[in-house]
Amino acid sequence: MENEQLLDGGNASGSVYRVGATVRKPWTDATPAVFDFMHALREAGLDVPAPLGRDTQGRQVTEFIPGQLAINSAPLPLQELGRVGVMVRQIHDASHAYTPGSGAVWETAILAPGDELICHNDLAPWNLIIGERWAFIDWDAAAPSTRLWDLAYAAQAFTLSNPGEPPQTAARKLSHFVDGYSADEDLRAKLPAAMHRRTSAMHGLLKSSHEAGVEPWSTMFVEGHGDHWRTAAEYVERHQETWSRALLPRD
Repeated sequence: MENEQLLDGGNASGSVYRVGATVRKPWTDATPAVFDFMHALREAGLDVPAPLGRDTQGRQVTEFIPGQLAINSAPLPLQELGRVGVMVRQIHDASHAYTPGSGAVWETAILAPGDELICHNDLAPWNLIIGERWAFIDWDAAAPSTRLWDLAYAAQAFTLSNPGEPPQTAARKLSHFVDGYSADEDLRAKLPAAMHRRTSAMHGLLKSSHEAGVEPWSTMFVEGHGDHWRTAAEYVERHQETWSRALLPRD
């Protein structure tokens, strides 16, 4: 076995290690379904880490993609936010054509309001590798959801995550992201309220888990994640009209 390097992250999925050109993390009941979904996306032409099976320690093995996480890079310019929006749309479109097996098991922390398609459920700067390749990693929370619910999370995470930013500046970022997604009029109209519900749901998960002592969310709540998601939810709610104006369809 090559030397193992502990990687940052892995809050919800346990310890994550790099071994050569691979990533190793705990195998779960959902891993077979997640791997099947990832294979389907790759066959549809998307750049998704290759699922490589299970190692001798029983861990899941996926391809290691070189680069840096978007959350650790300089803020993405408007054009690149549009590029990420395109990536999210491509994932959703490929997923729409995917049918999971009848016995598929999924594990996700926040239940979605529907099961329109299988979604990543954590499309955010902390899961986007940028470099020679741009690819989303950490697919373990993939599960049935809806375009709106998944887009709301991604749009908020990439464009409305800094409550100290002037809302008009954030609104321009949001507009470019959603333009990249090529959202239709119905999605645009529903997105501001959905972003608030989705952000509030994340804070609710952390808060209730802390009260019940459920890990890893309980520790994350007191380490700053709780405050972040609370203030983010308040920010998204406070400027609903600004987001709605920014998302008006344009010719």
